[in-house]
Amino acid sequence: MNRMIIPGAVALALVAGLAWWLNSQPTPAQSDLPFAAVNAQQTDGEAAETAETEEAADMEEGAASEEAAEAEDGAATDEGAEVADEEIDTSTIVEMSLGNPDSKVTMIEYASFTCPHCANFHQNQFKQLKADYIDTDKIHFIYRDVYFDRYGLWAAMVARCGGEERFFGIADMLYTQQRDWIGTGQDPVAIADRLRKIGKVAGLEEDQLEACLTDNQKAKTLVAWYQEHAEEDEISSTPTLMINGEQHSNMSYDELKEVLDEALGE
Repeated sequence: MNRMIIPGAVALALVAGLAWWLNSQPTPAQSDLPFAAVNAQQTDGEAAETAETEEAADMEEGAASEEAAEAEDGAATDEGAEVADEEIDTSTIVEMSLGNPDSKVTMIEYASFTCPHCANFHQNQFKQLKADYIDTDKIHFIYRDVYFDRYGLWAAMVARCGGEERFFGIADMLYTQQRDWIGTGQDPVAIADRLRKIGKVAGLEEDQLEACLTDNQKAKTLVAWYQEHAEEDEISSTPTLMINGEQHSNMSYDELKEVLDEALGE
């Protein structure tokens, strides 16, 4: 089953969470971590304690506690909405594309670097697609990030750190090594370090990587950019393919080839 998303709710939660990560002030020992990853882990523990306290309060205070909880949830939602509604200029985000921009067929792939089905698509269908349709200038291919979590956002920032020329090469490394750099998914420090290593292998300098990973405004802008496109194209799962504006779910290469050939009039 493909990874599913609810664009509005997920984007709102991601933006609200991202605002906390970006505004957190890491201690000197944590300063090398993008978005205060260690602080985020500590906050998870604090949140668990808070949840237990609130649950006990609900049992003791009944309806009064429920009203307080609703008010707190409302405040959290308002705070998230305020961040999400912040006006951010997304025109600075570069579309990562391949192929012929003048082609009669434009294919947009919505994918996440932490999505296993996206990794499978890039290791199989995409390689054939690139050889048959992109490298031959038959279609214009655009890749758009989807952010399920902070790790996917970090990976995208590393991939984009090399600019348009290196993006797809780094993206291929991220998908090929997806299981390795994500690991158990429970250690933000290790994940950040493994992403740095991928960037260095791709030829990025250490200072360049750190500048990219700690670019708070770029991170916020990427999330806003993702939300805009996900809502516009009604994206609810990954990978999702938009071919000349028509939405398609993940499919075999033979099925994809049939759709593309029809669009090309072949």
